[in-house]
Amino acid sequence: RFTVPFKDVRGKGVSRFSESNTHNLSTLLLHKGGKELFVGARDAIFALNADEVAVQLKPKISWQASKESRSECEQKGRKNETQCSNFVKFLQFLNETHIYACGTYAFQPTCTYVNSNEFVRMKDGNNVDILENGKGKCPFDPEQGYTALIADGDFYAATTNNFLGTEMVISRNLGSRQALKSDYVSTWLNEPIFVGSSFIQESVNSTFGDDDKIYFFFTETAKEYEFYSKPIVSRIARVCKDDAGGKRILQKRWTTYLKAQIVCAQPEIQFHFNVIRDIFVLQPADSWEDTVFFGVFTSQWSESAGSAVCSYSIKDAQKVFMGPFKEFNEATQKWGTHTGSLPSPRPGECITAQHRQAGYNSTLDLPDQTLTFAREHHLMDELLQPLGARPLFFKRGINYTQLAVVRVTTAFGDHDVFFLGTGNGRLHKAVSFGKMDTHIIEELQIFPRAEPVQNLLLSKEKNLLYVGSISSVLQLPLANCSRYRSCLDCLLARDPFCGWDKAAGACS
Repeated sequence: RFTVPFKDVRGKGVSRFSESNTHNLSTLLLHKGGKELFVGARDAIFALNADEVAVQLKPKISWQASKESRSECEQKGRKNETQCSNFVKFLQFLNETHIYACGTYAFQPTCTYVNSNEFVRMKDGNNVDILENGKGKCPFDPEQGYTALIADGDFYAATTNNFLGTEMVISRNLGSRQALKSDYVSTWLNEPIFVGSSFIQESVNSTFGDDDKIYFFFTETAKEYEFYSKPIVSRIARVCKDDAGGKRILQKRWTTYLKAQIVCAQPEIQFHFNVIRDIFVLQPADSWEDTVFFGVFTSQWSESAGSAVCSYSIKDAQKVFMGPFKEFNEATQKWGTHTGSLPSPRPGECITAQHRQAGYNSTLDLPDQTLTFAREHHLMDELLQPLGARPLFFKRGINYTQLAVVRVTTAFGDHDVFFLGTGNGRLHKAVSFGKMDTHIIEELQIFPRAEPVQNLLLSKEKNLLYVGSISSVLQLPLANCSRYRSCLDCLLARDPFCGWDKAAGACS
């Protein structure tokens, strides 16, 4: 493994942006054209040159919480600087020209619109900045786990829904579809910490008229296990894009919300990495069927145990969601497998061509028995197991916080290259050379002082990786082949981005 100290993290493609008194530069959005990198920070949004982030393209947008919001936040016992500011947590394109931005706004979540061409906030008819209530779209507390995305004009979020942080919700709003949310019942969500989400267009090339789906990844306290301590499990949940809620039962609630446990364990030592920290979805451009979810996991029971990376296929996830349900038995007060017959249509399914043929054009048309079952049964009985039935790799004593993956095609086949951010400001680069053969080939110390990597954004088109943190935004090339001076070093590095150029006598 090649270790690069902070002073040597420089050269072609390396660039860093920071501004005095600006913190939490951790929400990153790359312009579709690739010219600009938009950065959401504490009380500000920046437009940086995506090829050289040290260059600010336009004056920053200052977006502070109002004086009233800040003083109310402090009166309710929150800390001034670290909590009663506006932490910009969400930036995504709503259309070709406008970005939707949401921030914690001193514990009063608020959203706004940014014209991306002129890089100014949108104003109403009275020339006042447009502000929308961000409740259910953005967390109150900047420290809380959160994920959100915009899909087909609708805003899907998994976040806290109240000031105290006791109500957790997965919701949809903003667009033309019916606003929906999960119920505040512990069988839906039980003390969850959300880490990621993904929109998968499963309707494309579907032979049976399937619907697109939104997947959410989180940890929660498991109710289905009997332990003295509270066991944490990792979950994958999904909802269907065209879910419209129920007519009488599950009104304005998800009818297609299903969840399952994700397993990442080292089988020989029966050690479970049960806490998912981040997720990366590798979606081939031409076929969603080959989508792979990569997760980075740690253990609830041992901080020093380190971290593991596991991968999962979308096909395996689909099988779990079509399998048997778990059920709580009131008589025995225990969880078990539901063994009875299922109502028809099957609860939790998306509306497909088969449903339409039977006269169910929307979830609003579903019969009461299907919806009653769906309301009580969200948890699947089968577990989502990792590809290869084990982690791709695990690293003792390392606390990985963020993950990005790129697939590189070489003369010797495809290789997955992993970029892993740590809790103490290091970046590991690992390469998989086949099924269970993954090696860390490089470690970079990317900050002068130890601070956690808060976000990784990878651009395959630009061959660049963007890193968001409390203090700065860093841009790095996906490979720095010139580091390897000899042919032997170049080949021994085993970096799929690098090869020895005989004519030039250089690694490139």
